[in-house]
Amino acid sequence: MPILTGLAPDLRQSGYLLVEVDRGRFASLPGEALTSLRLDIGREIPAAVLARLRELADIEGAFRAAVRALTRRPHARRDLGRKLVRKQHPPEAVEAALERLEARGLIDDRRFAEQYAAVRATRGRGPARLVKDLLAQGVDAGVAEQSVRRALEDEGLTPEIEARAVAAKRVRQLADLPPMVRKRRLLAFLARRGYAGAAALEVVRELLER
Repeated sequence: MPILTGLAPDLRQSGYLLVEVDRGRFASLPGEALTSLRLDIGREIPAAVLARLRELADIEGAFRAAVRALTRRPHARRDLGRKLVRKQHPPEAVEAALERLEARGLIDDRRFAEQYAAVRATRGRGPARLVKDLLAQGVDAGVAEQSVRRALEDEGLTPEIEARAVAAKRVRQLADLPPMVRKRRLLAFLARRGYAGAAALEVVRELLER
């Protein structure tokens, strides 16, 4: 059986303990997670306790990988989980790490969706495209729709005004094309940006009939 040969505070991270097994570093783990395990230096580690230590190490690995990913850019919960699993972190450890991140306010799908929508709406993306993008990242449909609506309201943007601004730039690039081709391409362009339906058609008619 493996022997616990070291258990000391991790000077690089407050509240963490460095666990050493058979004179080799095992992991740096939250001290509070170890209190119930009754670890004694110099004694063999029971199989159940060793399994729990490995589980905690997996969770810690997933948690730290998630924090690194979040320092690069915000993520939706499900999208972040998928990335961690693709990096070979065990699914159970990933779920536990995500719960810890959520409890600390480091991930919040509603906040993420509102920030995502606010930034991209000012770059010409329409409501339908924004909702579609958020759904692809695992944001709940209701949260995505509400967040897009709120973000547009907060930014003082309306789909009609934004569609007109985006289309006006594009229509100049299509000036040399036949009228029907120009109309078809402009409608397709607006649809890709998330503007569709009667409102988009009205904008196209307005711009092409000037």
